[in-house]
Amino acid sequence: MKKTIYTLFLLSGIFVFSQEKQNDTVEGTKTKEIQAVILKSQRKKQFADKAVYTFDKEALEKARYAKDLLQTLPELQLDPVSNTITSTKGGTTLFLINGIEATDLHIRSIAPAEVVKVEYYDIPPARWSTRADTVINILTRSTETGYVFGADSFFALNTGFLNSSAYANYTKGKNNFGLEYSLNLRDYNDRRVNSIYDYQLDGKHYRSDEDRADHFGYTFQSVALRYTRLVPDNYALQVKLNTDIFSRFSKGTGQSIFTADNSNEEHAMFKNNGSDYVIPKLDVYYSKKIGEKDEVSINVVGSHYTTNTSETAKEWITGSGLSVYDNDMMLKAKQTSVVGELAHVHDFTAGKLSSGYRISSSSISNDLNNLAGYSQYKVNYLEQYFYTEFSGKADQFSYRIGAGLTNIHNKSAENTFDEWSFTPKVILGYQLKNNQNLRYTGSYSPVSPWSSALSSNVVQLAPNIIQRGNPFLKSQQVFSNNLTYSFNNKYFDFNATLFYRYTDRIINQYYVLDNEFGGYALTYENGKNAQRYGVQLTGSYKPFGNSLLVVKAVLTPTSELVRNSQGALIKNDLIGNYFVLSSEYKSFSLQYQFNIPVYSLSGAFLNTNENQNNVFVSYKHKNWTFSTGMYWIGMPSEYKTKSLSESAVDYRVHTQIMNNKSMFVLGLSYDFSKGKKTEIQRKLNNETAPAATF
Repeated sequence: MKKTIYTLFLLSGIFVFSQEKQNDTVEGTKTKEIQAVILKSQRKKQFADKAVYTFDKEALEKARYAKDLLQTLPELQLDPVSNTITSTKGGTTLFLINGIEATDLHIRSIAPAEVVKVEYYDIPPARWSTRADTVINILTRSTETGYVFGADSFFALNTGFLNSSAYANYTKGKNNFGLEYSLNLRDYNDRRVNSIYDYQLDGKHYRSDEDRADHFGYTFQSVALRYTRLVPDNYALQVKLNTDIFSRFSKGTGQSIFTADNSNEEHAMFKNNGSDYVIPKLDVYYSKKIGEKDEVSINVVGSHYTTNTSETAKEWITGSGLSVYDNDMMLKAKQTSVVGELAHVHDFTAGKLSSGYRISSSSISNDLNNLAGYSQYKVNYLEQYFYTEFSGKADQFSYRIGAGLTNIHNKSAENTFDEWSFTPKVILGYQLKNNQNLRYTGSYSPVSPWSSALSSNVVQLAPNIIQRGNPFLKSQQVFSNNLTYSFNNKYFDFNATLFYRYTDRIINQYYVLDNEFGGYALTYENGKNAQRYGVQLTGSYKPFGNSLLVVKAVLTPTSELVRNSQGALIKNDLIGNYFVLSSEYKSFSLQYQFNIPVYSLSGAFLNTNENQNNVFVSYKHKNWTFSTGMYWIGMPSEYKTKSLSESAVDYRVHTQIMNNKSMFVLGLSYDFSKGKKTEIQRKLNNETAPAATF
């Protein structure tokens, strides 16, 4: 199996570079922007870097809004917990409406009849490639007058689960106003956690077997106000102000059996933690047409806010009350983030050239009290990205060739990391038949460490066990290859991808002896490298050629290998999976989702993905939609983690949220629209860094 896969990728690589060299030496070839020829009866057009979907009259009539149409795409799904659209392949998904970044509520504000087509980029263009794994662009019709509004609520009857939202848009002439509000609330009082630490220390054998019950939850609110002015074939201006309000808490008590060699002690404990922030964000976008073939765009996003994080954990011997550990951590992080981007697009006869420069900066001032005492320190994360790419087509062969230059400059009190990386990308496509396509993509890019990994914060996890970051981490270097075969007709929409991903300087979490605090520390290192390869099969099957019955499936046989800094090889094999059965008949719809959780590598641990076993039913009557369903039928949501045999500490944890077990929910939605909005073809979409927590 391995030899076959390596051989295929070697041949693919030889093909890529030989084709690229040939294209560089050919002059005067008349080409055009990537296109595809396909039968009119099919609703999917496959390009080298994207698929384009259109929808028939039946689908448009059944959908409440554009979000319902997205659920019908073979590689998209409705996340039942967040009630948002995600990719079945995982990773980060970015949504656009006519090129402008869109929220879930913005997508809901589009009436199905307004949707012309949907572009599904499984290989994002350069301007989005560092931000998302998948890009969805919804193209709509536009007129100069219209308004739309709606509201919905989805809640559980027997526990604290609520998703609610409301939106409104109004268009008059060249001006558009939008307002959005969403609320996600969780309040669970029965989370059960069993964790075990087993290790050798100073010639003794220690074991901590802990059972804990938690009351935890969070509240996330988002408010957005948007103004757009569009002068066709001249300029577009958009100003967006949005505020994210977040708070979370966890309060847990428990007991444990602590063993040192043959001596046992009964311990009691409590662990409380929480965090909160309010992020006001200003996003200004401006684009200007220059002649018929050029367009310049500018985007600036800024935010300034404070994140408060606290953790209090105590453990003591039950009989005597003698303290085992006492952990109090308080972190106040003042964060200023700015993102700026300038881009230019020129249309040639031979194709399209896109170029740009983006800079993102986050400055964080930390006020910290923890096990190491009180400290004040600042960190700065700066990333610059220059990019250019050209796309074109010659006969049945299409291509997109890009080159970028990335600079990562991270500065903390202990260390400064500065590195420039060349980031090339090659995409080649060949149309085998009208409904069959073969594509190859190869890329190389750096990935900066996340803020918690770089943090110097210290917290206590268990007796003799602490956790801390590593300010001396370097960025990862990722080389990715994919070879994809696509096939579609009235009944099938199928993709088979051979993938190989090599990561140099892999950021790896592991246990190490800690001389400062004694015992072990869970921290981060730059390992030597990591590899991930396998086959991903995704698609949908419609036995009757319509939405009466649709089967979606993802199967991903995968091998994972990590070589740590000491040279030890860690390996894991898995078969990722996800299945959806759905049916639509007149005004009724039914959906069932399930998976079989599998272990995947994450640093020093193997983690399972979240289990799913959910069913939902909805009925649409005019502008109203009534919904009901059940999450995690017959089971609680659960999560498992276990350390690898190479780990210095044998760690296992099993978490179950009993509130989720067979959780019954009800939903009500109202959506109304009249006329259509004016949208802009926005070319730049950016986001400031997330809140810095530990």
